Amino acid sequence: MFLSIATTHRPATDLGFLLHKHPNRLHEIELTFGKAWVFYPEATDERCEAALVLDVDPVGLVRGKGQGDGLLDHYVNDRPYAASSFLSVAFNKAFRTAMAGTCVARQDLADSALPLEAVVTPLPMRGGEPLVRQLFEPLGWHVEIEPLGEAPKLYARLVLRGEARLSALLTHLYVLIPVLDDTKHYWVGEDEIDKLLKRGEGWLDRHPAKDLIVRRYLRHRGLLARAALERLAPQMQDEAAEPETQAAPEETLEAPIRLHDARLEMVVATLRAIGPKRIVDLGCGEGKLLQLLLRESWARELIGLDPSARVLERAARRLKLNQPGGPPEGRLTLLHGSLTYRDDRWTGADAAALVEVIEHLDPDRLPLVERVVFGAARPKTVVVTTPNADYNVLFPTLAAGAFRHPDHRFEWTRTEFAAWADRIGATYNYQASMSGIGHEDATHGAPSQMAVFTR
Repeated sequence: MFLSIATTHRPATDLGFLLHKHPNRLHEIELTFGKAWVFYPEATDERCEAALVLDVDPVGLVRGKGQGDGLLDHYVNDRPYAASSFLSVAFNKAFRTAMAGTCVARQDLADSALPLEAVVTPLPMRGGEPLVRQLFEPLGWHVEIEPLGEAPKLYARLVLRGEARLSALLTHLYVLIPVLDDTKHYWVGEDEIDKLLKRGEGWLDRHPAKDLIVRRYLRHRGLLARAALERLAPQMQDEAAEPETQAAPEETLEAPIRLHDARLEMVVATLRAIGPKRIVDLGCGEGKLLQLLLRESWARELIGLDPSARVLERAARRLKLNQPGGPPEGRLTLLHGSLTYRDDRWTGADAAALVEVIEHLDPDRLPLVERVVFGAARPKTVVVTTPNADYNVLFPTLAAGAFRHPDHRFEWTRTEFAAWADRIGATYNYQASMSGIGHEDATHGAPSQMAVFTR
């Protein structure tokens, strides 16, 4: 992965003072996960460019980490190749003094706005081009995006241009590259709040997407995100709590056709026709599907699984779990966990539902979920819903090529969804029936699509 920073400030070679790296030397940085080099492809009075190249050892990432299941996914992924928190850690170590805005030899220069250009490649875009612009343009950067490879919606070459202090550019990149990747390589704890607020000082509190930035930077750990937002803007604690009444972008977009309600009603009707006794809602969120299923007498035992502890707290309040008027003991269980790991707590369910879940997963993580759900747990019935990308052209406020939600990693056409269902069936011995959800357009189909897998 590659990061470069260039300036046309005269003399441009002053960039070497600011970065504390001499233009005539190759600088080597040892890291626990690989090695980085800093060098200058160009160093003239007119233009100076410093480049950082990071080489991540993919075997070293796994060796000694207790990964004993032999999955090839641990070794074959985009971690060594795409910009991520690994790159942020590398340039923090290489340019730490510059990021702090300190330069004893030329402090006046460190405090000055300079013409700067930054290039990051390959940059993961978990949320697509609109999210990249949503993150960088409010900070005053001119953004150029060149899609890369066979997955142009996922990876790009990013160019930022503008006038700012070098320390500002570095802190923007340090925070926002992991936000775009949305997968940190290390455990996130309370110390990450201090790190985020330190690097976001002077700009994060005013950023229009600060909630999204905080949640993604802290790996969607709801309690940490809330604490960070409260410290970032104490006067906005209500906003930090993410009230249940606040609609998600996808729900707002689809509101005129009440698609969210239609999905849940169709999933309940589908399960009612089958009559499973033990049902697990994978990615249950605030418990809206579980709330409907609690009204069904045939659904004897319900389980909700979600990776967000904060969301599960809201689900417990919505469902009145362990409260007067709530479900009887043993009928409903909420579990904090991940779909990418086998979990005996819900294995053995008669039916599983993944309602608008798979599109929030990175494509390289989806095979793990497939193995857990269809290969290990093997419910008799699995219901999966996901947006129909063919229908997106009919949303007047949705830009061409954009996703319905900034956290979507992909959105499948009907053909792509059917092909995936066929592969699941062939691999794990399931049969799939496909249907649309919502008003069906003669050309583009229904806005949402559903597959019911039967073992």
